Amino acid sequence: MHYFCKMRFLKIVFDFYLNASIHVAFAVFAFLKITEIYFDLPFNQNLDYFIFFGTITGYNFVKYAGVAKLHHRSLTDSLKVIQVFSLICFLLMCYYAYQIKIETLIISIPFNILTILYAVPFLSGLSKNLRQISYLKIIIVAFVWAGFTVLLPLVDAEVSVDVNPIIIFLQRFLFVVVLILPFDIRDVKYDAISLQTIPKKIGVNQTKRLGLLLLILSLILEYLFPSSSRLNTPFMLFFFLVIIFLMRSKIEQRKYYSSFWVESLPIIWWLFLLGFLNF
Repeated sequence: MHYFCKMRFLKIVFDFYLNASIHVAFAVFAFLKITEIYFDLPFNQNLDYFIFFGTITGYNFVKYAGVAKLHHRSLTDSLKVIQVFSLICFLLMCYYAYQIKIETLIISIPFNILTILYAVPFLSGLSKNLRQISYLKIIIVAFVWAGFTVLLPLVDAEVSVDVNPIIIFLQRFLFVVVLILPFDIRDVKYDAISLQTIPKKIGVNQTKRLGLLLLILSLILEYLFPSSSRLNTPFMLFFFLVIIFLMRSKIEQRKYYSSFWVESLPIIWWLFLLGFLNF
C-alpha cells in the first residue's frame, strides 16, 4: 500500500510538472543555453530566469485562458494550484525583467504580443485568435521560440546581428517547427475541423516527409555556421534523435510521448553539448 501511495504521489508531481509548463520551460531554457554555447556568451542569470519564468507564464496563459478546454478537462481539480504557481512565476518574471536591459525588453515586446494574441480572440468579431488561423499556429510558436532563445540573448550581449545569428535563428525556427509536428499528429483526433494543422491537411506520412526536409535544411545550416567538431558531434546525436521521434510519431501515442519525450530533446542536446565540452 505504501508503495502504491508513493507512486501515486510521484505521478501527481510529474503531471503537475508537465501541466504547469515547467518541462517546456526547461526545453526553452536549454535552447537558450545552446545559443550561449554557440556564440560563447557569458552567463546571464537575469535574462535566463526572465525567459524561464516568462515561458511558464506565457504557456499557462495560453493553455488555460479558455481556448483549449478540450485537452484539459481533467485538470479542473489542479487548475487553481497551477494558477497560483503561474502567478508566482509571473512575479518572478517581472522581477528579472526589471534587472535586464531596456533594449532587451523592447526587443521582446513583439514576441510577447504574439503570445497574447495567440490565446486572446481579436479577429472576426473577437471570436478568433491566431491559433485558429490555418498553419499560423506552428509558425508563431517557432518564431517566438527562436526570438526568445536566439535573438534576445544576442541583443542583450550586444552581438551584431550578421550572417551567423541569422543562420542559428533560422535553424532554431526549423527545429521548433519539426518538434511541434509530433504534437500536431497526436492532436489530429482532438483539433476542430476548422483548425487546419499540417497533419490534417496533408496527412501523417506527408507531415513526416516535410519534417525530414526541414531537418535536412537545418543540417545544412549547421555546417554553414563556423563551429568546431565539439559542437557538431552533439548536434548530430540530437539530429538523429529528432528523426527517430518524428518518424515514430502517430495519432495514437503514449501519454507522455510528445509532452515529455519530444519536449526533452532540446534538453538532451544541451546535455550532450555540456558533456562533450567538459570531457
